[in-house]
Amino acid sequence: MISEQLVDLSRLQFAATAMYHFLFVPLTVGMVWLLVIMESVYVMTGNVVWKDMTRFWGKLYGINFALGVTTGITLEFQFGTNWAYYSHYMGDIFGAPLAIEGLMAFFLESTMIGLFFFGWDRLSRPQHLLVTVLMAVGTNLSALWILIANGWMQNPVGAEFNYQTMRMEMTDFWAVLFNPDAQAKFVHTVSAGYVTGAMFVMSISSWYLLKKRDVAFARRSFRVAAAFGLASALSVIVLGDESGYTVGEAQQTKLAAMEAMWETKPAPAGLTLVAGINEAEQKNDWEIEVPWVMGLIGTRSISKEIPGIHDIKVKNRERIVNGIVAVTALEALRTHRDDAVAKQVFEQHQADLGFGLLLKKYVVDVRQASPGIIDQAVNDTVPRVTPMFWGFRIMVGLGFAMLALFAVAFYSTLKSNVMEKPWLLRAALWMLPTPWIASELGWFVAEYGRQPWTVYGVLPTHLSVSTLSVNSLYGSLAGFIGFYTVLLVIEMFLMVKFARMGPGSLGTGRYQNEGDSAFASASASGAKHV
Repeated sequence: MISEQLVDLSRLQFAATAMYHFLFVPLTVGMVWLLVIMESVYVMTGNVVWKDMTRFWGKLYGINFALGVTTGITLEFQFGTNWAYYSHYMGDIFGAPLAIEGLMAFFLESTMIGLFFFGWDRLSRPQHLLVTVLMAVGTNLSALWILIANGWMQNPVGAEFNYQTMRMEMTDFWAVLFNPDAQAKFVHTVSAGYVTGAMFVMSISSWYLLKKRDVAFARRSFRVAAAFGLASALSVIVLGDESGYTVGEAQQTKLAAMEAMWETKPAPAGLTLVAGINEAEQKNDWEIEVPWVMGLIGTRSISKEIPGIHDIKVKNRERIVNGIVAVTALEALRTHRDDAVAKQVFEQHQADLGFGLLLKKYVVDVRQASPGIIDQAVNDTVPRVTPMFWGFRIMVGLGFAMLALFAVAFYSTLKSNVMEKPWLLRAALWMLPTPWIASELGWFVAEYGRQPWTVYGVLPTHLSVSTLSVNSLYGSLAGFIGFYTVLLVIEMFLMVKFARMGPGSLGTGRYQNEGDSAFASASASGAKHV
């Protein structure tokens, strides 16, 4: 049996590198469409400030993109080094979207980003705008295929287990592509990225306005970011509702843990705002609930029940018992491939094979599993409720706070001069970290809530790891954290450096970091606020 320490270290290493990587991804996904908007206005109006905006924010985008690529490549290598059995067992399905992402999206994105930076004097305005649009499309296509792969891990459709090869095999590519969980995850994740990009631009623009420098540049950037951020924040909330529905359909255990729903409640279930969670006694000591809301989110009806954790455990126990039969039949087939009786038994219980494999964490021969061991496996099927419950609520709370900020900021750009509201500019500046915190919490809820599975209901995490030594994992974990921390420090240093320099770093001579005087004299023809 694989040691629990080996599994925990493998999980920790992948989680650490994934969380580091996702510090860079949302900004890349979000800023690129702001560049498209800014350059589109430049092409339509000829106003040079919009070109400068595209170039300046594009410089910060490029820094973030370069470091994001570095962390992403090393992250993918771990599927082969740390999760070898997962790669063997699921490679036919999981590898396809990742291969398409590299061929279709990453090559497009990488090629266009080169043309974006070096094509300003070699391409016409419409041609360069097309490059920027294709760069944005490539970035979002990259996110799409990666999230299709991740969505399949959450809801494994379009595939089946082949007992002759002992691997999962794809049976329907289109089912994998249009997996409801993957599609909901994609639109929700990229919308969160748009919020991150908008908050980044708006926060830095607020700093310029507070310092009363590069005002024409900063006001336009602030307005674009506020409008884009408001639309994006609304999208995150609406699409988050859709994501909640797909979780309720495919992963009822995760939904119950997120809501600290121990007992099945009469339909439609209420939404628990806050609760005193008592995991030792598996109940809530107290809770504040909004009637009906959770039932509408999780089932889209007022008549369907959302099962509670206790009822889910009862069903999972039945599946584990059936899974013992499936594992036993499969082992017989591995010995005698033509055993007709074993094949028939396996086909009858194949759907519960993954649940039977949960017992492999405790016993080599699942037929020797005692009632106590089965109880342990049943308890493993539900993640810890407290971090799921509060992680989700902090994420949602930050989302609504950002929506309020964008709404006030956008309204202020329409009704008054934002420079007359220093409290709003300071709020925007201090809110800069919130989209990253919310995004990291969102991924924590999604991935931790899937445990104990790498592929939900199919392959347990403890069977997915490579047979590495614990010492090698400690070494590689320390190396990754150290390397990624250096990259993060480099990113922060470069971002702060160029943000402090402002548009004057473009070397155009139009910006002196002293209000609008230099820019106004250089671009008097068409410097109207848009």
